[in-house]
Amino acid sequence: MKGGTVQISWHEGKPILTLDFHPPSSTLATAGADFDIKFWSIKSAAGTQRKLPQVSYLNSLSYHSSAVNVVRFSSSGELLASGADGGELIIWKLHSTDTGETWKVLKMLRSHHKDILDLQWSTDSTHIISGSVDNSCIIWDVNKGINLQTLDTHAHYVQGVAWDPLGKYAASLSSDRTCRIYINKPLKSKGIEKINYVCRHVISKAEQPLLKNSTSTKYHLFHDETLPSFFRRLAWSPDGSFLLVPSGSYKIGTASESVNAAYIFSRKDLSRPAIQLPCASKAVVAVRFCPIFFDLRGTNSAGLFKLPYRIIFAVATLNSLYIYDTESAPPIAILAGLHYAPITDIAWSSDARYLALSSQDGFSSLVEFENDELGSPFPISGGKVLEECNRPMQTSNDTVIVPTGYIGAVVAQSSKTKAGEKSDDMIIDSTGNAGAAIAESRKNETEEKGDCMVVEATGSVGAAVLDSRKTEVREKVEKQPLSSDSVKSGPEEKAGKQMPSTKNAPISKKPARKRITPIPIDP
Repeated sequence: MKGGTVQISWHEGKPILTLDFHPPSSTLATAGADFDIKFWSIKSAAGTQRKLPQVSYLNSLSYHSSAVNVVRFSSSGELLASGADGGELIIWKLHSTDTGETWKVLKMLRSHHKDILDLQWSTDSTHIISGSVDNSCIIWDVNKGINLQTLDTHAHYVQGVAWDPLGKYAASLSSDRTCRIYINKPLKSKGIEKINYVCRHVISKAEQPLLKNSTSTKYHLFHDETLPSFFRRLAWSPDGSFLLVPSGSYKIGTASESVNAAYIFSRKDLSRPAIQLPCASKAVVAVRFCPIFFDLRGTNSAGLFKLPYRIIFAVATLNSLYIYDTESAPPIAILAGLHYAPITDIAWSSDARYLALSSQDGFSSLVEFENDELGSPFPISGGKVLEECNRPMQTSNDTVIVPTGYIGAVVAQSSKTKAGEKSDDMIIDSTGNAGAAIAESRKNETEEKGDCMVVEATGSVGAAVLDSRKTEVREKVEKQPLSSDSVKSGPEEKAGKQMPSTKNAPISKKPARKRITPIPIDP
């Protein structure tokens, strides 16, 4: 594993709000507060002395008149959708010319009244679901360029949307502290079926037993609108077996601090979380699945999932990145100290070689995996494994089942970073077995330029020692403080408040030992 922050001029120093990989070519597309979509080629660092993949600028798409919040390629790579402030949603089409390939505007979809924060393609690339600051989700017919249905049941910004790969469900996540699951009940008109999504589940609160012999109370599962991020990007697993939802927050007791988490919902019961993934001191803002399935390693019989293959997924908090697989309980890798402002998006390349993340500090980071480092690809494609995995998630007999509200194994400590402090070095222990992953943070005593990730092969991915010391970025952030309000003032003015400044890096300098272990919830 090699990786770190690529210190180039991505978007003229302005916040990068989104990124995605082109499926066939692994070209990286980024977009942000400079209104442009930019394309980058990536050259592997394998077999070289370089510590990072080489990133080279290719070209730009300049059409949007405001900040671009989300870009997503269709599964074939022939189309690109981009959502921006003001409700702009553009469909781009790839054209072949004598001089090469170029992207041209195919359609502009107009129906949202305010900023579009997230979108996703359907599996067959015929439809798109988008979420907006106007509190609504819209399902679009891409071929006709029309609004098929508006889902306007949320009471606040819709900051994340996800489309079930099987086409049966859709999901949305809002700053109104609810996750809504919609089911498609087609309407027949003149022998033609039309899409008709209706809300089936509203996930908002859960029971929490406070003390023995005491009455239960309701507690919120998600962060409220004060979460310092514009995004809550949720995702379905590629096989459709479970839904992964960020921005979780729960309390062990009334006197305890909230614990940040991501929730996993089983397809067989989307009414409540099946598993909690506790994270460290910062909220989870985005999740993304690796598009490739991998063979089981057979090294852990105590996994929380009973699948015939391994699924790998990334969970991004405001300041760190966790990489999980479905065979191990703890994360297989943890990366932190990469950025001085909140992470905004994450993306996998179609061959699972690269994992990219973007940040409001104006930089992106890349992680490159060596051949077979993540495992051997599972020989059956995603479309053929849907029936195999479409069964309830199970837990092994050795797994301790912890009822909701009693999460004694989780030690979540929050510490604040003072202004002007340098980022931490993060020692990452990823053994690849069922043991607890322990992340040690220690204070950075020296100041150097650049990023360095040293990998020692001790398990499935290895123990990575991440040394993040970015003087140039620090100077840029200090000279030009990045605040959410300075980037996107419209929604926050309407909300009557400003989001917290991102000048101070949300990286803890206080040494701490944290057990990061998924916890199944007793039904």
